[in-house]
Amino acid sequence: MHPRIGITLGDCAGIGPEIVDLALRSNRVPKSAEYKIIGKYPACQPGQPTPETARAAAAGLEEAVTLARRGELDAIVTGPVHKARMYEVGFKFPGQTEFFAERCGVKNFAMCLTGGKITVALVTAHLPLRKATSALKQLEIVRVGLLLADFLDSRSISSPRIAVAGLNPHAGESGKLGREEIEIIAPAIAELNQSLLTSHQSHCVVTGPHSPDTVFHRAIEGEFDAVLCMYHDQGLIPLKLHAFHQGVNVTLGLPFPRTSPDHGTAFEIAGKGIARPDSMIAAINVAAELAHVASAKIDTSL
Repeated sequence: MHPRIGITLGDCAGIGPEIVDLALRSNRVPKSAEYKIIGKYPACQPGQPTPETARAAAAGLEEAVTLARRGELDAIVTGPVHKARMYEVGFKFPGQTEFFAERCGVKNFAMCLTGGKITVALVTAHLPLRKATSALKQLEIVRVGLLLADFLDSRSISSPRIAVAGLNPHAGESGKLGREEIEIIAPAIAELNQSLLTSHQSHCVVTGPHSPDTVFHRAIEGEFDAVLCMYHDQGLIPLKLHAFHQGVNVTLGLPFPRTSPDHGTAFEIAGKGIARPDSMIAAINVAAELAHVASAKIDTSL
């Protein structure tokens, strides 16, 4: 298979154009894939974003999702955008994750990040912390857990082990530091395991709730294949600490693979020749891997 991978540059005043160019010339991405830069980008000064660069970033996303939905792309890799500037030109989504879900008509989606020895999925994502706690529901934990199990299966991980992080310090300390673990998270884990048991993913095991201050160390040590996290920073802080230059953002639940490097536009270093392409390289590799698996499943079903 020769996957067709569309790549957007993000805000072209940032490091997106540099890291895409470096990645494609690195000999560290699949040579069998076909790469297409999506979008038309204005001339700009590196490090100096404008409304035009933000509009071009948004237009690139629109073109990419249109091509993917037409079947003209097998996967999309998106360059970093500056959300505040995107909002100023009318972008109405909390992030690119939500943009792709809405454009594809997908309601069952989630944000996942993988890098180094850590993979995390987020039950709540782009919400203020005080709203994230009230948005935590048993149904959502089960829903995202199933998407995470699918993702691990697509990466050919045999007998995947998912750890579910608690919300409170020490996973609530038996209710003394909060009852979410007892009333919401533990019942969700039981339901999730039952759902997996009656599906094709009966080989997947979910445990928890685990104390958030130790579960990521245990994952890095190889005890777990992924951690299901209750809110955004619970998952992203350890992921970026462990694998800042290899982190990949993956949108789960879309009809095609979509990945991105797990960093921002870095306007302050754009054009200085010091931007590292590692995360973009990793994002391209994961996209190609997932596109290959998706193609193989289609071929098997025919």
